[in-house]
Amino acid sequence: MQILVTGGAGFIGSHFVLRHVRAYPDDRVVVLDKLTYAADLSFLDPVKDKIRFVEGDIADSRLMTSLVLEERIDAIVNFAAETHVDRSIEDSAPFLQTNILGIQSLIDVCRTHPQTLLLHVSTDEVYGDLRDGDLPKTPGDALRPSSPYAASKAAGDLLLLAAARTYGIRVRISRCTNNFGPHQAGEKFIPTVIRTALADKSVPIYAQGKNKRDWLFVTDHCDALEMVLAKGEDGGIYTVSADAERENIAVAKDILRLLEKPESLLAFVTDRPGHDWRYALDSSSVRAMGWKPQVAFEEGLKKTVEWYEGVISEK
Repeated sequence: MQILVTGGAGFIGSHFVLRHVRAYPDDRVVVLDKLTYAADLSFLDPVKDKIRFVEGDIADSRLMTSLVLEERIDAIVNFAAETHVDRSIEDSAPFLQTNILGIQSLIDVCRTHPQTLLLHVSTDEVYGDLRDGDLPKTPGDALRPSSPYAASKAAGDLLLLAAARTYGIRVRISRCTNNFGPHQAGEKFIPTVIRTALADKSVPIYAQGKNKRDWLFVTDHCDALEMVLAKGEDGGIYTVSADAERENIAVAKDILRLLEKPESLLAFVTDRPGHDWRYALDSSSVRAMGWKPQVAFEEGLKKTVEWYEGVISEK
């Protein structure tokens, strides 16, 4: 297979590239990334001699079209996105550029090369939040995004589904719960807790920390994406979850315990505007294909903490 991984120097994308190169050494892997604050090319150092890297923007349709033609790409796996909710609240323009116009660029490419499969990585946030006791969301549930970030991702998903119906392009969409693990941008929740605790600074927790997230270790997510790539159906939507719901405050306390730091570091701050209460997804769509998570939350959190400890100690 000739595969193009967009956003491949970012958090989830880099793990996918590392996994795919190991698992499929005969495949040709081209990685495209804009190298924004959330990316780090060094993540790909273990495979840098086995891939082609291109610095660029998915919204550049001329570049994307030339890459797909030049490399005879069979499949595009799209991780490229602006993802941080707080940033989207402050300024939504970059999110519209990448998460909507970038998707339109990919649609244009796929219309020109209809044999190319596009696997688009979306998010559980397109469904909006749940109340306690609500059933996990399924692929066919209505989209009710709460933040500018989530709205931009929902718009991208809908553009892709419309293009699949109107133009017949080959599209598969995955929606995952909150990923965690090495390589994640430092402003995200778990890295923020680790970073501030290691510096013996106050650990900021929105409101009382009772908001719930369904945590998925990044390598398990990549396994699920490979499953969708190999066994999924065009036009299908696949929801990925490890069924590991935790209150934010409980996750923060687990991290402090691993770091042997006091809970007195926890500092409750003013809640985020429009803060979603709870996320949860029904993962039967991927479990039916044979996927199941391999990394327990506690094991994944320990690995994550150890990785950030190593990175911070090197600085």
